[in-house]
Parts: sequence; C-alpha cells; structure tokens
Amino acid sequence: MNRHHLLMAVAAVMLPLTQSAAQELNMPVIQTKYTADPAPMVHNDTVYLYTTHDENDAEGFHMKDWLLYTSTDMVNWQDRGAVASLENFEWFKGKNGAWAEQVIERNGKWYMYCPIHGHGIGVLTSDSPYGPFKDPIGKPLVWQKEHWYDIDPTVFIDDDGQAYMYWGNPKTYYVKLNKDMISYSGEIVEVPHIKDYQEGPWCYKRNGHYYMAFASTCCPEGIGYAMSKSPTGPWEYKGHIMNHTHRTRGNHPGIIDYKGKSYCFGLNYDIFRLETSRHAERRSVSVAEMTYNADGTIQELPYFLDCKLEQIEHFNPFRKVEAETMAWGYGLETVAKNPWGKERWNQLVTGIDNGEYIQLKGVDFAKGATSFKVCASCHLYGGTMEIRLDGVDGKLIGSVNITNTKTELKVFETKIKGATGVHDLYFVFKGSEKQKRNLFNLDWWEFK
Repeated sequence: MNRHHLLMAVAAVMLPLTQSAAQELNMPVIQTKYTADPAPMVHNDTVYLYTTHDENDAEGFHMKDWLLYTSTDMVNWQDRGAVASLENFEWFKGKNGAWAEQVIERNGKWYMYCPIHGHGIGVLTSDSPYGPFKDPIGKPLVWQKEHWYDIDPTVFIDDDGQAYMYWGNPKTYYVKLNKDMISYSGEIVEVPHIKDYQEGPWCYKRNGHYYMAFASTCCPEGIGYAMSKSPTGPWEYKGHIMNHTHRTRGNHPGIIDYKGKSYCFGLNYDIFRLETSRHAERRSVSVAEMTYNADGTIQELPYFLDCKLEQIEHFNPFRKVEAETMAWGYGLETVAKNPWGKERWNQLVTGIDNGEYIQLKGVDFAKGATSFKVCASCHLYGGTMEIRLDGVDGKLIGSVNITNTKTELKVFETKIKGATGVHDLYFVFKGSEKQKRNLFNLDWWEFK
C-alpha cells in the first residue's frame, strides 16, 4: 500500500465526532485554532505551551507562525497569540514552512529554535516568554543543504551547564550549543538509528536518566522513547509512550513535570473530526498524565481520547480574567486585541454565534459571588451572555444583555445569585431573530 492509499485508509476510519460526545472524552486542549507540535515548558509555576499553527484552509502543511498558551491547572488555557512568525527571519522569503519549534529559557532570556522546512533551523531570542522574538544571527543556526532532514529541534541544558540541540527526520543529529545558545561548537553528530524513530525528538533529563521521546514510524505515528546514561548516547529503545493507532495519523511529543505530576503532550486530528471524516493537515494538541516506573521506564498510555486529565488546582474567578481563557470553546475564534501594543499577547474572543459557549473547569466561587462584569464590544444588534453552572442547560446564575457599542469596548454588569462552591462555569451565547452570528467580541470578565 503506498503512502496516498494509506492516508485514505486512515481517514476512512476517522469518523466525525459530535460536540456532545467530544465533551465526554479527553479532547485537545485548544479548540479556537488548529495547533500542532506541542513544546511545553515550565517557568515560575506556569506551563507555557508553544505550538505550531495549521491555517484554517490547510490541506497539506500550511504554517506561518508560532503560538503560545499558558495554564496553571492543565485544563483551563489562556491564548497568548502568535509570539513569532516566518517574518522574523529576514533571510527567508517564503510564506510557508513554520514547522515544529521549541523554546527554552536560560539566564532570563528565551530562545526559540525554529525549523523552516528546506532552509535549516533558525533561532530567535526574547527577554520575555511572550515575545517579541528577534533573530540575533541573521542566518540559519544549522543548515545541511545536501538534504531536507533539518526539522524538529529539541534543546535541553544538562546539569553541568552544557546545552544540546537534537533534531531530524528520518535521521537524528545533535550539536553542543555554546553558552550564548545561538551558536555551537564542534561538528554535527549523526545519532545511530533508534528503533521506530521517525521525527519530532524531545530530549530531557529526569532523575539521572536521559530520555529521547519521538514520533514513531509513520504512518500512523505513535510516541516512542529511548533512554541513555549520557546526553550523547548510546540510546536504548524502550518502547511506546503511546502506541501507533489509526485513530490519528501524526504525532509529536512534548514532556514536562509540573506540580508533582508528569505530562505527555502530543497531537491529533480530533477537533477536525468534529467537522468531517476526511483528512487534512489541521491538527490539535492534546495532553495526558504520564507515569514512570521505579526504574525510570514509562508506563504506556492509551490514545489521548481514552486518557483522563485531572485539573490540579481550582480556578479563581474573583479577578480580571481574559476572555480567551477557557477549557472548551469550539466554534469560537481569537484575534489579537492590539498586535502593536504593549500587551501584544492580549486577545479578543470573536466569531461568537448563537448557541456557542465558553466552558471553564473547576471554578471556585467559595462562599459566593454577587456580581459579574464583562468587557465587550458589539457592532450590530448583539445578544445575551447567559452565566450557567455545570452545563449549557445548567443552573442560570445571571445573564448579561450585550448591546450595540459601535466599535468601543464597554463594561456590562449584572447581579449573580446562587454561585457558591466549585463548579464548571459556562458562558452560553444567545442571539435574536435579527442576528444569530458574530454577536459580539469579549475582552475580559470578573466576578465579585
């Protein structure tokens, strides 16, 4: 069976899900954009999830920029927008090719390693995890022009301060990075082939063991891993973190420890499956809790949909919360509020249609909320924002009628009754006979 026929066979078994069924499964954590190639990192008690971005019209790979999402509880994620794009590399004139990146922090600076397919691996730097990122060297950091294997970089810093960058499909390479993190010393080293390795390496160290997780042989790809006693190998294949399955096609691991638990991020097509059973490169990032054995090996996970992802702390609603923070928001969109402003990461929730909703999980109302504010803008007739607990038809604790504001963002307020304790929070959007689509835009909200 050739690659084309295999893809058609995979697509044939990927039947579309309904949204109600999706809510009962461990679905991807981002629904407002197509995200892929997760690159999580932990900094100051927050998970920073950097991703690639499949455009909404993608059939093959159509990728222009890199996105960021943050969370402190692993289920509610704030959209931080695009932190870098192909335009940051002046030496690349193409309009496509923003492939799987990784970001690492060192001495108060953030370094983003970005492959541009067919043009090597570039590096960007920033003084903030939110950007702006800039190109400090004006050329690729690595480019082996004799082939197109220079993709999917992963970087880690060993306990002795030596940094390493690994990459490659179908072969694996590494270099020793200098302390400046934007240059390297020595030769590019080819790693002996690891069983089942395809692409997307993710290298890290934990409890004295060196790990190389990777997308295992296509197609479909699983997540495999190898271990070593040294950052330069030899690498011993250990098996699957997640086995190959026709329930998805591609994969790409990102692994972290956070607040006493371990997590494996990957990708799939499950949000796209809500629309259609056909195949296109419109992927989404999922995450599952991961368990290590006493000897450092990893217990194999089922497919993401069958895993259970626990919230690790309750969500505080008694503060100004950006509206682009959510556990579920299928059908909605996010756009930059002001891409040229100081808070360039700030987003607006838009594309709000009748019947759509935002869900936040595990919201702690403590002894009770009495009022609610929301900052919104409305170009035409507007609609109603119902505030409900534990479901789209759950207990109604308040509602806000968002009316025409022209183009101005204004604050709307309502009283709240019956919100105590911990609940899932739903903002359910309702239109009218005059308007059922694009009802309004949301900036932020707050309970008191």
